[in-house]
Order: sequence, then C-alpha cells, then structure tokens
Amino acid sequence: MNFNTLSVIGLGYIGLPTAAVFAARGTPVVGVDINPQTVETINRGAVHIVEPDLDNIVQQAVSAGTLRAVGQPVSADAFLIAVPTPFREGHQPDLSAVNAAANAIAPVLKRGDLVVLESTSPVGTTEQMADWLAQARPDLRFPQQAGEAADVMIAYCPERVLPGKVMVELIKNDRVIGGMTPRCSQRACELYNLILEGECVVTNARTAEMCKLTENSFRDVNIAFANELSLICADQQINVWELIELANRHPRVNILQPGPGVGGHCIAIDPWFIVAQNPQQARLIRTAREVNDSKPDWVIEQVKKMLAECLAETNQRPSEITIACFGLAFKPDIDDLRESPAMAITGQIARWHQGATLVVEPNITTLPSKLQGLVELVAAHQAIDQADILVMLVDHTEFRALDAGKIAGRRLIDTKGIWR
Repeated sequence: MNFNTLSVIGLGYIGLPTAAVFAARGTPVVGVDINPQTVETINRGAVHIVEPDLDNIVQQAVSAGTLRAVGQPVSADAFLIAVPTPFREGHQPDLSAVNAAANAIAPVLKRGDLVVLESTSPVGTTEQMADWLAQARPDLRFPQQAGEAADVMIAYCPERVLPGKVMVELIKNDRVIGGMTPRCSQRACELYNLILEGECVVTNARTAEMCKLTENSFRDVNIAFANELSLICADQQINVWELIELANRHPRVNILQPGPGVGGHCIAIDPWFIVAQNPQQARLIRTAREVNDSKPDWVIEQVKKMLAECLAETNQRPSEITIACFGLAFKPDIDDLRESPAMAITGQIARWHQGATLVVEPNITTLPSKLQGLVELVAAHQAIDQADILVMLVDHTEFRALDAGKIAGRRLIDTKGIWR
C-alpha cells in the first residue's frame, strides 16, 4: 500500500525539515502547525528557522505542489508527530503537546493509517498516545487492542540529527523503528525507506524510546566530565584545553570539550526523562545533569570576579563598564536558542550588571523577547571596540575567524577555548 499523502504534525526544527525531505522525494506532504505565521511563511515558500539548504528545498517543494501547510490536520495515509516535549517544574515530562497532537489527528484517522511519534519521549509514551487515540476513536482498533489485526498502526521513531546538518542526516543516518507490533514496524520502515539511505533498525516501541534517551544521556555524562574537569583546572591554575589535548593523546581516551553548559531541546532535557522515571537508579545521569546545569552559574561568577578586578584597576564605576557576550545559540553556527546556557548567562549578566551589555549573535537579526530592552545586538567589531570585558560563549565560525591581535591582552572569559 502506497503513501499517497503524509501529514507532519509540528513544523519546527525537526518537523519542517522532515516534511521538506519527504516532499522533495515526491511524497505529497501536508504540514500542520498551530502557529498561523508559520503556516503562512511555509505556504509562500519561505522558512522560519535557520538550517542549511532547508530554504531551497522548501521553496522548490512548495512550488512543485508537494508541500503545503495548514492549521488543522486533514486526512492522510501516515502521520508523523514532531511536537515539543519539554519538562514541567521538578523536571517532570510534559506530554501535553503529544496529547494535543493525538486529539487533533484522531477525527481524521481511517483504517490502514500509520501514526509515528518522533518527539523525544519518556518510555511508554507511544503506548500512552495509542490509548489517547483509542479513547477518541472507539470505532477503530489499535495495536494495544487488536495486535497485528489493528486498523491503525503505531510506531515510535526518534529523530537523531545534528542541527546544522539536518538535511543530510535525515537521509544518511540509520533510524531506530519501534513499532507496537511487527506489522507496525514494517509499515513504518516502508515510510522511512522512501527517503533513507541509512538503515531502518527494528525494535519495540519502549526500547526505541529508551534508545533516544540513552544516546543523549551518554553525551550528557561525557560533557559533564569535561565541564567538571574545567572547574577543577581553574582551581588548580591549569589550562584545561591544553590538559585535554594531552590526555587525548592516550589511545583509549577521548575527552570532550568543556563549555558554558549544555543546551538544546535534546541533551539538556532528555536525561531528566530517565531520572523522572527511575529516580533511585539514575544517580550518575542525575549528577551529570546537575553538573552541566550548574556550569552557567560558575561562568557568571567568573564574570563578576573579572568585573571587580576591572573596577579596582580602572577606578571606574560599574555603570561605566561594558560587557560583550559572544553567542546566544546553544551550539555553533545555528539560530536555535532553546535551553541555551549562553542565553541564560547573557540574561543574568544583563540583569545584574549596571553598565551596558552587548550581544553578538550572527545567526539572528532580532533579539529574543527575554533579552529585549536588556541588551544591544551588535556586530563583532563593535563589541570588540566598545567592550571592557569579552565573554566567549558559543564558538561560531565567525568568532573563530576574528583577528586574534584585536583580542590579545583584553579582559576575556573564554568558555570555549577558541581565543586562548
């Protein structure tokens, strides 16, 4: 059975690229988003997020008639749900967007449809989604009720792409397919094989859910080791960047690079889903999260110490000192500010510092609402010329290319080690 129409629910950093890739391969795609501005932007062939090649692919797909956006779900043969799954107070998973998506597609489901959840989720969410759909559509049979004889097939397939390389990795990377039944997995594989050059690796839904959480928790623990090492080295007056270079010469050691914290909608959030469901067992995972979550506070303390030194040396008032923060995104060369430690650090500096706070972020043109009225968005050369203290937070390519001579000798806090 072919897929005559695919519906992608949620047109954000994962949903829109996914919709665009399927549409570019000839599958008619209807994207659904609750934001009218997002819908309008896509329907005129433009994009609302920064991702290499995405704008061209969307423009071509819209022009070819294989991609359009709407505000409410319509009938389709397959539904991919790619909505946010943040956490609430106390680091408890918030599945309200998944629930809303399930209730939105339920009225248009028909026999033979496939529903795939892509949103990173706690173990058991796919089964919970299937229950929500069954409650909304008692006239249809679902896998938890009818097994292989179900009318609607349901699977989980987590995205595992790197921002900045999404359009390539959506096609090249292997995909973990967790169907609620073998038939569900087979049908999901048929869908993803329309675009994949990588392999569909089949498992069950719960294992697929845990696989995504495990991948990001593994990275989080390793980043926490590097970040903790940077604190120790600062205390011991050791250059952590040199230390890591030396240690990594060991054939079985590969320490990651420290930074101002951990951001994004994956690594900064996913480990908490494991901790929330396994609070007694997930001791290392919890500690790693706490180490990485506390790193921005340490950076703020370094800025305060440098400000105090600056005031003592120059006899200026705090209001006369300008601080420039380089970078707001959660990682290099993207515009994604979600859970960004650089954003959090910049906001804190702007709120307590009495003088001017400048921000350099080459991937955005407008400040996020949280920073409007608190900071000024400027070009790199302006910040270097005007600021008394430079705070390197994100190692964008543009920052790596800056003239080292203009930075040498300046009061500098470099959390990425690129200006040392």
